[in-house]
Amino acid sequence: MIRVLVVEDEPLIAQAHRSYVERVPGFAVSGVVHTGSDAMRAVASAAGTDAPIDLVLLDLGLPDSSGIDVAAALGGLRPTPDVIAITSAREMATVRAAVSRGVVLYLLKPFTFAAFRDKLERYLDYRRALPSGDTVVSQREVDRAMAVLRGTDGRAVTPKGVAPQTLDEISVAVRDSGTGLTAIEVAGVVGVSRVTAWRYLERLADDGLVDRDTEYGRAGRPQVRYRWR
Repeated sequence: MIRVLVVEDEPLIAQAHRSYVERVPGFAVSGVVHTGSDAMRAVASAAGTDAPIDLVLLDLGLPDSSGIDVAAALGGLRPTPDVIAITSAREMATVRAAVSRGVVLYLLKPFTFAAFRDKLERYLDYRRALPSGDTVVSQREVDRAMAVLRGTDGRAVTPKGVAPQTLDEISVAVRDSGTGLTAIEVAGVVGVSRVTAWRYLERLADDGLVDRDTEYGRAGRPQVRYRWR
């Protein structure tokens, strides 16, 4: 069982990440913290027990410190946990800095549960692909484990029928709207058909990223407004 620490300063988002982890077989939540200092204390404390933290889901925009600095500091602990960055930071400089500090995977907000699960399953497959013990037997074993982790093993990253760019655009449109949008309004903003907009909005709702509010007008059929959580 992979023991996971969730590090996220927004309590509602942190709870969402906890619930996501609990839905993926092979993983268990060891704790949820909201600052970098609390993350360091939690990992250091667990390191002295028989249940150390294996994986940290790390928000890079923490209130007391840079998540990148926290990732670097975690690298100095023994045993060292792996880190998956969960962030809205899209700048290449940030991505490079995160990788250089030991971040093994990078998940951009907003995301669906399917994308989250894919990252965790890849990490689990990576752990299983590594040989047991302290010594790597062959280059082939290293290459195979890294291929699983980096997504070069031919496995689909996004669910069938889902275009990542369209999902991103619709997510951003709803999130930035403030009061939420209907499928027709999303279609107009993003430039897709109403049916396509509805399909993506329903996926976001099923994954817990948006709420559905049914509005009843004086005439005609009721319409659903999707609001970002």
